[in-house]
Amino acid sequence: MIALSLAEIAEVVGGQTHDIPDPSVQVTGPVVLDSREAGPGSLFAAFVGERVDGHDYAAQVVGAGAAAVLASRPVGVPAIVVDDVQAALGALARHVVARLGTTLVALTGSAGKTSTKDLIAQVLRRKAPTVFTPGSLNNEIGLPLTALTATEETKFLVLEMGARGIGHIRYLTGLTPPKVGLVLNVGSAHIGEFGGREQIAQAKGELVESLPPAEEGGAAILNADDPLVRAMASRTKAKVILFGESDEADVSAENVRLTDSGQPSFRLHTPSGASDVTMRLYGEHHVSNALAAAAVAHELGMSADEIATALSEAGSLSRWRMEVTERPDGVTVVNDAYNANPESMKAALRALAAMGKGRRTWAVLGKMAELGDEALAEHDAVGRLAVRLNVSKLVAVGGREAAWLQLGAYNEGSWGEESVHVSDAQAAVDLLRSQLRPGDVVLVKASRSVGLESVAQALLETGAEGEVVTR
Repeated sequence: MIALSLAEIAEVVGGQTHDIPDPSVQVTGPVVLDSREAGPGSLFAAFVGERVDGHDYAAQVVGAGAAAVLASRPVGVPAIVVDDVQAALGALARHVVARLGTTLVALTGSAGKTSTKDLIAQVLRRKAPTVFTPGSLNNEIGLPLTALTATEETKFLVLEMGARGIGHIRYLTGLTPPKVGLVLNVGSAHIGEFGGREQIAQAKGELVESLPPAEEGGAAILNADDPLVRAMASRTKAKVILFGESDEADVSAENVRLTDSGQPSFRLHTPSGASDVTMRLYGEHHVSNALAAAAVAHELGMSADEIATALSEAGSLSRWRMEVTERPDGVTVVNDAYNANPESMKAALRALAAMGKGRRTWAVLGKMAELGDEALAEHDAVGRLAVRLNVSKLVAVGGREAAWLQLGAYNEGSWGEESVHVSDAQAAVDLLRSQLRPGDVVLVKASRSVGLESVAQALLETGAEGEVVTR
């Protein structure tokens, strides 16, 4: 974070200083929530959780060198006391972003946010210093924490914005107003909470509504292939740039194909030129993510050749998202267990089919959460797609939703031992350990709450002796 005195911070957040002998002492380190991360010059934000109260660690963090605690009550050590720590954190982020004047890029969407954010960051940082959201810290706490890591050297700040209801993105853009806003898609993720796709579109579109007008440099990057996203052009005064397969797209791809290992290759077209891309990531769905990243980078002054080179060299920065690891015995484990919705589940299955040509493929799948009334139909559809893609073995893991997955596969024609329903992750591991053969490809995917990453980890830990190679 940029250096700020405790007195300045107190004024920005509307707090009162307590037990601070010298208000001119500066915060020169990061803002942290975990007491174990506190160090010299840091600011510790004390949140009250269900099981842990950060205020109990105040003395510990100051002993470790923290300049002060951002707290909701006096704690007996240097502290800035506020009514609401979360609101204060947001106010501090708003102040820092405004003071820096860095170019802020924000993105949202129902699927692919984190992978696309990682691509944008890897492309832009070839041009200038770039700070971006780590993992999926895209809510009202994670977003300001990321913004506060920016410094005077930061040219681009790339922030992922999540939403679980109307008004959430409007709140986030109020903390960190973007200049460039990207909307990837409107899908089924969290549809049970939103109440329908139109409500999801209303929430996601709050991003483009927040952008400055075109004459002030505002740019809305929209998916031309998603009608609900394309329609958001009417909700902004910013310049509109379209990406996708549509003839109307300003940034598009031609000659799209997958390599023998399932990695996308295509010719990138931008308004200023074209260049060839072969990605290190797996699955054709990354083409759309790459086009979105390319549209952002082109708007910010990068050439087609620069963008293509960066996209071709970009890797996965966030764990458990199409993490491809090959065991010494030739078994390939694809850990995509961070989260799942119908769109990402189908994309992962298509990637598995492409990667597994000529090999035996396994889809170890679990529940997709928060689908509301569409849960039965969506799980059934995923099970059916696995059969249509000729996935060799479907292992549905868990309760009712997993049973629907397996039933969809059965009704599509997956009989005998081609699909099976098991009770939990350990049962899946036991089955796989007994039946995997050298050369098999295993996809593991479910919503985060299911915890299927343990299956992928167990398969790698029990692989044949030798060095494990991660691609």
